[in-house]
Amino acid sequence: MGKGRVEAFTDGVVAIIITIMVLELKVPHGEDVHALLPLWPIFFSYVLSFINVGIYWNNMHNMFHTVQRVDGRVLWANLNLLFWLSLMPVTTAFVGENHFAPVPVAVYGIDLALCAVAYAILVVMLRRLHGPGTTFAKAVGQDRKGKISLALYLAGVALTFISQWIGIALYVFVAMIWFVPDKRFERLIEKA
Repeated sequence: MGKGRVEAFTDGVVAIIITIMVLELKVPHGEDVHALLPLWPIFFSYVLSFINVGIYWNNMHNMFHTVQRVDGRVLWANLNLLFWLSLMPVTTAFVGENHFAPVPVAVYGIDLALCAVAYAILVVMLRRLHGPGTTFAKAVGQDRKGKISLALYLAGVALTFISQWIGIALYVFVAMIWFVPDKRFERLIEKA
């Protein structure tokens, strides 16, 4: 089957996720800069989550651009990823509302790790469908960046119980690694 519907559905779900996250932001009470200070944890967690959701959306867009079709396994793998991404507004609010307490930071990291696992599953399903010699398979390669990201997320979850700031730092670091769009797909798309 064609890939157009899965792309449109994914775009719609990502838009809803971002909308829900922004609705969690509250209007400051006061009219000076000091009124913003109590909101910094909520705003910071929103920015980090917005970037993470944007990274997944960007990479999924590039990935689906290199494939020709999808099947039932790909649809379920995509839904699996969208499920974990859809929890991002809840885990974001949990972190922000609780001012980066260790348990909320760990829960946030678990969600990030499960998003990474779900993305890896989607990659495996697409590789199985399209085969090893395709543009998609060549672009994905060994996906070292994805494996390193998952390891950093898991380390962040564990280290959060030593200091939640270590966990946050690792989550930010992973976002920084992925912030520049993944050029693996773009280079091969341009050659094709």
